[in-house]
Amino acid sequence: MASDLVFVPLGGVGEIGMNIGLYGYGEGRKRRWLMVDCGVIFGDPAQTPGIDLILPDIRFAKSLKGSIDALVLTHAHEDHFGAVLDLWPELRCPIYATPFAAALLEAKRASEKGVAKPEVREIPQGGRFKAGPFEVEFIPVAHSIPESSALAIRTPVGLALHTGDWKIDPTPVIGLPTDERRMREIGEEGVAAVIGDSTNALREGKSASETDVAISLADLIRTAKGRVAVTTFASNVGRLRAVADAALACDRQVVLIGRAMKRASDVGRMLGYFDGIPEFLEPSAYGYLPRDKVVALMTGSQGEPRAALARVAEGSHPEVTIAKGDRVIFSSRAIPGNEKAVGRIINGLVAGGAEVITDRTHFVHVSGHPRREEIAMLYGWLKPQLLVPVHGEELHMHEHAAFAKEIGVPKVARVGDGQMIRIAGGPPEIVDEVATGRMLKDGKVLIQSTESTIGERRKLAFAGVVTVAVAIDAQGVMAGDPEIRFTGLPSRDDEGEQMFVVLRDTVLDCLEGLPKPKRRDANAVATAIERSVRAELNLVWGKKPVCHVAVIGV
Repeated sequence: MASDLVFVPLGGVGEIGMNIGLYGYGEGRKRRWLMVDCGVIFGDPAQTPGIDLILPDIRFAKSLKGSIDALVLTHAHEDHFGAVLDLWPELRCPIYATPFAAALLEAKRASEKGVAKPEVREIPQGGRFKAGPFEVEFIPVAHSIPESSALAIRTPVGLALHTGDWKIDPTPVIGLPTDERRMREIGEEGVAAVIGDSTNALREGKSASETDVAISLADLIRTAKGRVAVTTFASNVGRLRAVADAALACDRQVVLIGRAMKRASDVGRMLGYFDGIPEFLEPSAYGYLPRDKVVALMTGSQGEPRAALARVAEGSHPEVTIAKGDRVIFSSRAIPGNEKAVGRIINGLVAGGAEVITDRTHFVHVSGHPRREEIAMLYGWLKPQLLVPVHGEELHMHEHAAFAKEIGVPKVARVGDGQMIRIAGGPPEIVDEVATGRMLKDGKVLIQSTESTIGERRKLAFAGVVTVAVAIDAQGVMAGDPEIRFTGLPSRDDEGEQMFVVLRDTVLDCLEGLPKPKRRDANAVATAIERSVRAELNLVWGKKPVCHVAVIGV
């Protein structure tokens, strides 16, 4: 069997988020592996109640332990590096990252108790390193976070270009633009395959520049009469810098509100991205500054209920208020699924008298992902033999694949999570399939998404829970009254009867209807009461709650 280069995504294909992939070089089971990114997606309160983060199931990667030579991070967005701290102890391979990603990872680790410190090796943008049979080069690309990189992955059978998240922005506020010269050189070297970002493949034209947004934000801050609050992704340090520059030009001071905002800004300042900008102030300073002398940078642009802006909107923040005459700028776009939560916050702010500005009415946000004209430019520079679309929902990847064929990419191959595709050293084809899935971070515990936990929670949210305890002696006679507790049920039934009375009478009728021999069987009693309670509640309420019955022998 000849050596080849394969790629297998473990997440991030068919969805936005949870990006993680493996490149393997060698012969079959003797392959050495390179992992690229290790991200999360955020839980949906309706579908996964109580779950904040969803992580990839890396059982296949764990089976390769000892054969994974490195984990490489393209950048420090949560959907690309958010699972590292939870999953790295299962891998124990060296991590390679740019200084910003490495510093933000360490800041996250330091903020959580008892988290193992991973082995991180810093590589500057433009730098290279070798790991096993792989040589990896970090190529600067523009994106909505500092030091994003595409990866040129060289092997003896060919070069793969992993784009990561990128766009073509010749004038970013901070950091390097996408390196056209280096991309063209790599194209001349020969690119066997591009593993490419599909996020904006449906959109025509080119993305606007971060500098254009900075100009618009500066005008909005300059013309504000009262306080200004700006909410955006905390990791978008370029956007934070643009707001800080605008505030400085208007003689306003910047107050940081939200832990994630402070963490990202501290890392950015440490690395020089806020040189020339005065130190940001703590939330306690907000109320003491004149209304026309403050700009607040807040977390909460995606409607997160515990973030700073949500608490301000509902009037529960201990140090920050927004009132009539104040201006709130959403320098962001709601991620699909977050629209209702964002809308609630906007409505709360408007009800309090604030002027709310979003990307629907003003130019306050640009995407960090490429549109079609940019995709065509990059593929023109690289001249890849093969495209494998990733990082997108099915529609995004379908359109990306079709567009690549239109502009002359010789071969295009679609894969799903777990499908292993040969991308060099032989014809492109699916050569294997591996196990994939999702892990749910439930508090401090990781659980399989297939466990019954979340389904049970959804049932509790839909119909509540009833708990019944009865004591029965050896003759099958009930000792005392049944103990009944319920949560999430209405206080009365459809005819106005108290729900407690309905439940009590149902339990008593059930016991009276059981023959004495059955009453001595605790399991039979519990099953009969559970069925009777659920059936009666379905009759008088229309729902069947979870019902727990404890039978105590006396």
